[in-house]
Amino acid sequence: MAKRTRTNPVQFYLNDDEQYILDAKFKESKMKSKSAFLRKLILFGFVYDVDYSYLRNYNTELGRISKSLNQIAKRINSTNNIYQEDMDEVKELMNEVWRTQKSMLSKQPLIKR
Repeated sequence: MAKRTRTNPVQFYLNDDEQYILDAKFKESKMKSKSAFLRKLILFGFVYDVDYSYLRNYNTELGRISKSLNQIAKRINSTNNIYQEDMDEVKELMNEVWRTQKSMLSKQPLIKR
């Protein structure tokens, strides 16, 4: 037997779904060796970890704004009157929505490699 240049074996286990995906991607690659395919994927592939914390903050802010708007709507429905201070509060909340939206859109997801 010829002397191997790669002497470190690697073994891992897959469930049926993962095995199906691996086989499909290997077949799609048209490479002749699954070992070469996995080696190339490990050495040159990327694993992305995207930070979506800004979306959680955005959703929290929207929830807070929504709660305030619901309180105003209840007050209007119970009194059948719309007060200028309610309208001013709604306008300020909508401005806050737009500021939050603009802030969220200006942030790029952080991709870690």
